[in-house]
Amino acid sequence: QVTESGGGMVQPGGSLRLACTLSESRRDMAWFRQSPGKDREFVAARRRDWHLYYRDAVKGRFTISGDSSTNTMYLQMNSLKPKETAVYFCAAGSVMLRRTRDESGYYYWGQGTQVTVSS
Repeated sequence: QVTESGGGMVQPGGSLRLACTLSESRRDMAWFRQSPGKDREFVAARRRDWHLYYRDAVKGRFTISGDSSTNTMYLQMNSLKPKETAVYFCAAGSVMLRRTRDESGYYYWGQGTQVTVSS
């Protein structure tokens, strides 16, 4: 039900756009990422009312947008850093507001897409 695309390799300072398509509408959606040897962490979220949330470290560089007609959410990532190399996961669900940044609040997950930032 959750399909991600858009990962790849980019040089430091470069950009990538990830896409996540959900098979149903009116769900809260979010991006998480997991680097090797680290726990999965919140990156950004778009709630059903289109309130947006970002991890502090990506504010000003990452931007969520979307196409409601196709239930697709995009994550535009600019000025990428090597430490942001990770598998990026899209998640969806009907999430309590206070759990927006908590992965346990989401019950639909994609398989992940690899983002590699390297020179």
